[in-house]
This record gives sequence, structure tokens and C-alpha cells, in this order.
Amino acid sequence: MYLRLAKRLLVETDKRLLWKLFWNMGVKGLRSVQRHKSRLKRGEFFPPYLYISLINSCNLRCQGCWVDVAAKQEKIEVAAMDEMIDEAKRAGNSFFGILGGEPFMHADLLTILGNHPDVYFQVFTNGHFITADVAKELRRLGNVTPLISVEGDEIVSDERRGHDGVYSRTMAGLRHCLDNKVMTGVCTSVCQSNIDDLMTDAWVDRLIEMGVLYCWFHIYRPVGPDPCADLSLTPEQQRYARQFVVDARVTKPIIVIDAYHDADGNALCPAAIGFTHHISPWGDIEPCPIIQFAKDSIYDEKSLRETFNESEFLRDFRRLAAESTRGCVALERPDVLEELIEKHGARDSTARGSAADELRAMQPRPSQYNPGGEIPERSWAYRLAKRIAFHDYGAYTKHFEPDNWRETRGEAQRQSELARITETEQ
Repeated sequence: MYLRLAKRLLVETDKRLLWKLFWNMGVKGLRSVQRHKSRLKRGEFFPPYLYISLINSCNLRCQGCWVDVAAKQEKIEVAAMDEMIDEAKRAGNSFFGILGGEPFMHADLLTILGNHPDVYFQVFTNGHFITADVAKELRRLGNVTPLISVEGDEIVSDERRGHDGVYSRTMAGLRHCLDNKVMTGVCTSVCQSNIDDLMTDAWVDRLIEMGVLYCWFHIYRPVGPDPCADLSLTPEQQRYARQFVVDARVTKPIIVIDAYHDADGNALCPAAIGFTHHISPWGDIEPCPIIQFAKDSIYDEKSLRETFNESEFLRDFRRLAAESTRGCVALERPDVLEELIEKHGARDSTARGSAADELRAMQPRPSQYNPGGEIPERSWAYRLAKRIAFHDYGAYTKHFEPDNWRETRGEAQRQSELARITETEQ
């Protein structure tokens, strides 16, 4: 399998792009993680990977979307992006996730990518604005991988994403990238309407046949103004999804990404362990994309380094999230997240101004944390990579003893759910 994957990488991707991936994201990315570890030992903090939502606008209206895509357009301008990326580079960062809205609706996206040839960008996109000319430019730049979202077949995609013809336009953008030998991935927010169609061997085989080099299955999270909670997976389905990813890694010649488990199958939250934080289109510095509250901004007078080291809100979030669960604190413990926001007086960083009400209305739901049901990596390559670069960095073990964690966590959740039920009945 590894030989087949290596052959695909060498044959199906532009060699210059492959070198950019290896050097900017691989070698320099590992170095940035090592610098992150060194900072933590000194009591300093700067996340080695930043998610940046550089625009709120989008041409789609997806179910469960938390972004204010219908609000007046807000975007981070080129100068602000350059300043932020340059400071992150000085901290050792070399890999950035670019989100929206739809990033390709930012008129200067390609300029921003081209201004930083020494780092690597992963652009989360629906693919609709990737024309043949755009794909050629991505190939010329060489330091970007589009991660194109596919949410189902023609019927499911149109329903999930609020427009007709979504699937065909997405596949056209995907084809433009593959025709130009751009390193391209496909991601899916796995939910009730697509798990039976897309989390299958047949779908992954089709991606391989098309020339897609990596895929990312992430679990649907019911948040935002219209959470569509009925799309959420059951705990059994989440376990199936984890097993599918682990098995695909040793049977399919395609890279399979995940960001919520370590090598031994223990759940983790990238924001809780300090691996990443999120910048909104308004410049607000948030714990993660789905937690839309902030105390700090990239437009503050102090530097990013000072903000990340001095922000009591972000520091308390990491501590609270790690103390509460190894999963997603927003899903499992919205009550403690609400308390944290009230304690710090964190502002609602949305345009709609209803994030606090949305959080208050959330019911506790299971996330990736499944104590006693951990599924370790089967692939030696993924195990090694995660042990080196993606684990909890001690974020969980320093807060409590593992032996009493599950019992304490379970009791806290029961008390939270009971309180919410009582409040509803009253």
C-alpha cells in the first residue's frame, strides 16, 4: 500500500509541488512543532498552526453553517494578512489553514498565497471558483493544496448546501485541479445524510481513481444559528467513522487526514492542546472556528506573540477544555463554555449577534471522546507521525489523574444535563 501511495504521489503530482509539500509543510512543519514544544517547556505559547477565515462571504447556504455568509462582506486585507503571516513565520510557523466563507471569493487570495512562497497553505473550498486558469495559477504557485468539500451525491449536495447544481460545479473545480497535477484533497463533514454514501470503500476508491491524493472525514458539529441537530451522528456511527479511517490508512493508497485522535486512539481537541487557534474575517482571535467569542484581535496594538502569551481568555479556554473532556467542549459541555465566556466578558464575534443565545440553547452531545472504546492507529507511518507531531503535548495529563477522569467527567455531564432539563421544564 505504501509503495502504491508513493507511486501515486510521484506520478500524479507536479514534482515541484511535491517538493514544496515535503519542504514547506513536512520538514519546516515538523520544525515548527518542535519549536512549539520548546516554547511550552519555557512557559510560552504560540500555536504552530493557524486557521484563518479571511472572508465571510459564500455563494452557498449549507445546513449547519456557523459563518455569517449572508452578512455584509468582511475580509482581511492583504496588508493585514501579510503582517499576521510574517509574524507567525518569525515564530517558526510554516503551515496555515485558509477558510471562509468561501476563500476564493476573496479577490486577493492568490496574491496572498504568492506573497509567501516559503510556507504552505491548505485552502478549504467548495471548488466552485476554481476555473482552469485558477488551477494553473495554483500549480505555478506550488505552495497551496485545495481541500475541496464534497457533501454527498447530486441530490444530497443540493439539499445540504442550499443550491441546485452544487455537486457538478464542485466536481468541475476538482477536475481542474487534478488536470493541472495540483496536490488536491477532498473533505466531507460526515453526517446522517452522507455517511452511507461517502464513508465507504467505493467512494474512496473513486477518489483514488480520479487522482485525489488525500481525504479528510470530519464529524458534523451542530452549531450556529441553524444547527440542524438531526444530521448529527450517533456515538456508534462516530465509532464506525473512526474505525473506517484507521482501516483505510492501511488498505488504500491515499492519505487520510484526521485532527481529533492521537496514535493510541485517544481523543483530543486541537484548540485545547494549543495546536491551533482561529482568526475570524473581522480579525477576532477565537479558540476555534465554531467558538465565536473573543477578547483579542489581530488589530490590537500588541503583537500576536504578546496576545497569545497574555490572553487570559485563550489560556483559560485551553485549561477548561482540557479539564472538561478530551472531546469537543462546545458539544459536550456548553455549560462550562458559557461560564467561561461570562467570566471573561468575551464578546460575540459574529455579525448576527446571537452566538450567546445559540450556545445557551445547545444540548450536550457526544463528540470524538469515547472512553474505553479507543481505536489505535494500525498504520506504523501514522503512529510514528502522530507521536512526533500530533499528540496532547501534556495538556490533559497535567490537569487531573486519568483514573478518576471518566467518572468525574460522566458525573459532570449528568449534572449538566439534569440542570438543563429542569430549567426547560420550569
